[in-house]
Amino acid sequence: MFVTRPTALTAGTTADTATIIRELRDRAEIVDALLRFGLGFDLKDRDLFRSAFTPDAEFDFRPVAAELGLEVPVMVGIEAIEAVHFNPDVRLDTTHTVDNTRIEITDDRARLTALVEAQHLPTGDHTRHLLLKNRYAVDLVRTGDAWAMRHLYVENIWRTGDPKVLIGA
Repeated sequence: MFVTRPTALTAGTTADTATIIRELRDRAEIVDALLRFGLGFDLKDRDLFRSAFTPDAEFDFRPVAAELGLEVPVMVGIEAIEAVHFNPDVRLDTTHTVDNTRIEITDDRARLTALVEAQHLPTGDHTRHLLLKNRYAVDLVRTGDAWAMRHLYVENIWRTGDPKVLIGA
């Protein structure tokens, strides 16, 4: 369970304009990290995709994989995460939609929870699909002016379609 603590925007206190602007910008940049991941994957844009993660990031997709009857280890490091998502043997057309974001910021760290709907279709055969509605829990760190995901945990809420689509079968 994630609890969001009061912030300059929600605590009902008087905050200076600079504090409010910084928090609004941080919140936008935190969500943007998850959007860069999804859009980078959808567009097959490796640079955009990589910009969403810290070099030592961990991506835990095991709960979803287990629901689909697959075994996937925790992906550790951006190279491992990228290798799985840009596997040339699995050709997919995808769309990722992010919604219901909640953010907790503590100094240069943040926790983001979101619902992500991910549609997967084999490239060249859109008669098959796998549609996932997943809950994401993301730990992020400030990286200069932006934020990057350090740990991403995904669990499935519901799904429809053929799980084999995800592995290119």
